Amino acid sequence: MQKFTTFLGSLLAIAFLVGLATTLTRSTMIGFFDVLPVYILMAVAIFMMVYEAFFDKK
Repeated sequence: MQKFTTFLGSLLAIAFLVGLATTLTRSTMIGFFDVLPVYILMAVAIFMMVYEAFFDKK
């Protein structure tokens, strides 16, 4: 049950972060290179969250 809740929480957080990052590209005044740092930070945050949740077992 704990793995399921961890997976569900991670999935919802990833969906939120991806939705937040893609919302920025809706404006015609904001180009791809303006949003590129946001995509990089979101990718790092998602990687760290998944690594902490599933692979960091000490």
